[in-house]
Amino acid sequence: MPLAADHVFLDALWSMIVFFAFVIWIWMLFVVFGDIFRRHDVSGWGKAAWTLFILVLPFLGVLVYLIAHGSGMAERRARDVEQAQAQFDAHVRKVAGGPAAEISQAKDLLDRGTITQQEFDRLKAAALAGNGGGQPAGDTTAVR
Repeated sequence: MPLAADHVFLDALWSMIVFFAFVIWIWMLFVVFGDIFRRHDVSGWGKAAWTLFILVLPFLGVLVYLIAHGSGMAERRARDVEQAQAQFDAHVRKVAGGPAAEISQAKDLLDRGTITQQEFDRLKAAALAGNGGGQPAGDTTAVR
């Protein structure tokens, strides 16, 4: 007659599977609720209905929401990421000062004699090209 102690590994494995399934389930709840409340195309009553459906019948509610709105969730998430990246890029450009600041810094270096006119022209061309790397696009020579 097998004892429970004979299957300790299988019990531990099953416990781990159940635990990870529970973690995934909680994560999906957060993702679905986040998507519901972030949507602008659903009215307040629609959001309340989805929330009530998910709270009353959690497994069925989340599965129905994922089936009905899964592709829309991915599109909304991709659009949010693109908007966040665009805002970040705009902020970095604003803080960095843009091409005018780069040219101004290069002009200061030229006036102090730190760089030559040729190097200034190269830095100016790079700033106007918008690559911000200190070199014109396609130029592989290093600025000294």
